[in-house]
Amino acid sequence: MSPAQRAGFLGLACVEIVLTTKTWVDLARRPKSGIRGPKAMWFLVSFIQPVGPVTYLSLGRK
Repeated sequence: MSPAQRAGFLGLACVEIVLTTKTWVDLARRPKSGIRGPKAMWFLVSFIQPVGPVTYLSLGRK
């Protein structure tokens, strides 16, 4: 892997980690009434990388 590829990979990995962490913290703190659908479903969806966290953050919250 070239240095440029490595840097790009690490950058995307960092973004993925931040989005997933933000999703989990939001799920833990937000009341059920502020979420579309069950929390457990969104927690499982958050493992589908990279679209799971983005989907929750854009569509899962009321």
